[in-house]
Amino acid sequence: MSATPSSYSITMRLHTAPDHGVVGAVATAIAAAGGIVTAIDVADSSHERLVVDVTCSAADADHAELVVAAVKEVEGVEVYKVSDRTFLLHIGGKIEVTSKVPLRTRDDLSMAYTPGVGRVSLALAKNPEDVSRLTIKGNSVAVVTDGSAVLGLGNIGPGAALPVMEGKAALFKRFGGIDAWPICLDTQDTDEIVRTVELIAPGFGGINLEDIAAPRCFEVERRLRESLDIPVFHDDQHGTAIVVLAALTNALRCVDKKLADVRIVVSGGGAAGSAIVTLLLAAGAGDVVVTDIHGILSGDDASLSPAMAELASRTNANRLRGGLHEAMRGSDVFIGVSAPGILPAEWIGDMAENAVVFALANPDPEVDPADAERYAAVVASGRSDFPNQINNVLAFPGVFRGLLDARAKEITTEMLLKAAYAIAHVVNDEELNANFIIPTVFHPDVPKAVAAAIRGADT
Repeated sequence: MSATPSSYSITMRLHTAPDHGVVGAVATAIAAAGGIVTAIDVADSSHERLVVDVTCSAADADHAELVVAAVKEVEGVEVYKVSDRTFLLHIGGKIEVTSKVPLRTRDDLSMAYTPGVGRVSLALAKNPEDVSRLTIKGNSVAVVTDGSAVLGLGNIGPGAALPVMEGKAALFKRFGGIDAWPICLDTQDTDEIVRTVELIAPGFGGINLEDIAAPRCFEVERRLRESLDIPVFHDDQHGTAIVVLAALTNALRCVDKKLADVRIVVSGGGAAGSAIVTLLLAAGAGDVVVTDIHGILSGDDASLSPAMAELASRTNANRLRGGLHEAMRGSDVFIGVSAPGILPAEWIGDMAENAVVFALANPDPEVDPADAERYAAVVASGRSDFPNQINNVLAFPGVFRGLLDARAKEITTEMLLKAAYAIAHVVNDEELNANFIIPTVFHPDVPKAVAAAIRGADT
């Protein structure tokens, strides 16, 4: 059983007999249960007992319970308390507001607030174009959700979505130097979402739509782009598409194939799948086939919903029929943004030679990357425990950094393409190989390169 290093990390406070050999027995029990010990700290020691904090990683919540049960079986050990380190990290929230200016004296207050701030407000009333320069608007983004499609968890509502939006705001600050605010709306009515964002828009330099279910997300984004004079970016669509195109650009370099010549199968016609197809076509892809739970999408299928019919009209030029397996035969690239476990690894063997497989369903991919590697030349996933992690954090901080710097009013396809190529070319020719087609999210050049690409686009 493999263990992940942090998302299921627990700390057990143990009361043990005053025998350090017991601590070794605890470590052995954890290892036998499939856990990984990452730290052992003696918090208190006396002649009567030891108080020991043991931190370890597990594969999931159920596995963590098994690890705890194994420790409880060790003679001379009392499990006093178990803390989930992920939950501890979220206590009190992950972001805060701090002042950028000193507020130590009356003089400071008179400039930051009344009466001095009144002069600034009057100046902005006369010259609204200066709002971005003289307020936080020029460096702020609203991260907006209705909680209807949170990660792979589904429609869990705005309160449950808040930790995710907080995390997104923290990533904006860490990787883009941007002040982002989580806005969780208690409505899933399209009109109300649009109107609410329109009403709060004056305080922000950009809008990042997040975890809004399809097809509502399409209309929300379209209407806001039409009505607002600041950029609106649905990260589940366009952030994913940017990073996928970046990774595919480098994957095709590895296998010496051209985007215009390969056949690409996209599994999943929702928000991410639709945006990926749109950007791939804009980049010059010549043959794209989309599949969903009902099979291959075809433009002559009258039963398709309007959104699916529009997607089908731009793909499957050869009118293929059947399911995912039929679509896979002879294809060069598989991109999955659909559901876990839908792709038997053996089907990859029916693809063209030197196949590329991106299994991106979150949190569990369409096929286990380790199994896919037996058949494909290049494999990527959304997982951090395998090479080639496709992660949107490679895109959105730099995208918004560039948009805010350029005082852009909209986002164009040219910007998305340039952002993708900027990410791809952070990986140089010496570094590029089948296990390194995309830079790490902590690579310092990524947000800088993306921001520069956005600023250099036609804004």
